[in-house]
Amino acid sequence: MSQPTKKPNVLFILIDDMGWKDLGCYGSAFYETPHLDRLAAEGIRFTDAYAAAPVCSPTRASIMSGKYPANVGVTNWIGGRTAGKLIDAPYIRHLPLQEKSVASALKEQGYRTWHVGKWHLGGQDHYPDKHGFDVNIGGCSWGMPLNGFFSPYGIETLEEGPVGEYLTDRLTDEAIRLIRQNDGTPFFLNLWHYAVHIPIEVSAELTERFAAKARSLGLDQLDPFVAGEPFPCEHKQHLRVQRRMIQSDPAYAAMIYNLDWNIGRLIEALEETEQLDDTVIVFTSDNGGLATAEGSPTCNSPLQEGKGWMYEGGVREPLIVRWSGVVKPGSISEVPVSSPDFYPTLLEIAGAGPLPEQHEDGVSFVPLLKGEERLDREALFWHYPHYGNQGGTPGSAVREGVYKLIEFFEDGRLELYNLRTDLSEASTIAGEQPEITERLHRKLRDWRERIEAKIPVGNPAYSR
Repeated sequence: MSQPTKKPNVLFILIDDMGWKDLGCYGSAFYETPHLDRLAAEGIRFTDAYAAAPVCSPTRASIMSGKYPANVGVTNWIGGRTAGKLIDAPYIRHLPLQEKSVASALKEQGYRTWHVGKWHLGGQDHYPDKHGFDVNIGGCSWGMPLNGFFSPYGIETLEEGPVGEYLTDRLTDEAIRLIRQNDGTPFFLNLWHYAVHIPIEVSAELTERFAAKARSLGLDQLDPFVAGEPFPCEHKQHLRVQRRMIQSDPAYAAMIYNLDWNIGRLIEALEETEQLDDTVIVFTSDNGGLATAEGSPTCNSPLQEGKGWMYEGGVREPLIVRWSGVVKPGSISEVPVSSPDFYPTLLEIAGAGPLPEQHEDGVSFVPLLKGEERLDREALFWHYPHYGNQGGTPGSAVREGVYKLIEFFEDGRLELYNLRTDLSEASTIAGEQPEITERLHRKLRDWRERIEAKIPVGNPAYSR
């Protein structure tokens, strides 16, 4: 009798605020990411992968639930509350316990389930251990390291390290410890780094390495910023959007480099324990790079804008998958995929049947990992009925094929783009393509009605 095939381990790495062009393999000429570039060379790199929202908590809820954020009810970063011309739409401030998380589903398949790093999906009653994780190291209600990236951290679910220890290093150490202690039982390691969220902090030595690089390239002689319009949200009306036009920030580059080094350490630990070829590695981000506010440390060009916006810079992400013996090394997929797709994909990787009533918005992209070039899906949707702290305004969007339609709720404006010919979303073609515009708008409205999406209303107290 043949022995059953061992279920592969899953290492799911989620980075906070990493932009689509923040890796060498995605076109960055300033940041250095040799380990992630190698991962892409050994796996598949997706060019059109998306976060389900332009901010963190909704995307995280979508990954865990297999649903669009508006379908879960978590549409804003938890704790966020803004207003402008419109009043902020209501949202749920935790991942509901009735959602059967992907961790719970994999646990039923015999997986050890470990969460390491940022959570930001509710308070103690909604921490990772309440959503199917056997281990929670570092996951709490915080959306960022409130005390900075150097110990003491003050994170209640992370034992303090020595003074001056760096958080990204420490979380990676914890993940490596779990990997090395594993007894052969398949594991789901959910490593959600706090990096590269603000505060932009890293060692002075590493920062100087990239300051020298900037000087050698003449980047230090260029003003990277363009001052834009006043913020549309009331609490920042006295400030202007500050757009970064080039990647040149030495500290941010150093954070990226440190993060890449830590990914390399993880891969080395898998190799040393002879688990690498038994482990599916997924690497992605929760929203676009921070390019228009809060120091604007990165630039997503040629994508427009960044975190907090409905344009491509806010939602298009790096996505790399390594699956030895299944994914052809060096593969590239241009098929659009999104956050809800991870749930059914990981279930299929684990050899489990689908749970369509749970991950109802997700589609397994295992066929793409196996070399196919299409998925059976018509469109992707976004709904962000909030003001981003970075300058974006409330809206919804739909992508079907090469076309993307954005509806802005402040004035009802519709913008249509052909992303194959206008990746930068520089010029709307809504007026030139009225039939496509109307069809996609109808599809977007029908989707919102079906899931009962919350729409922001006018603010009678607004004045400018």
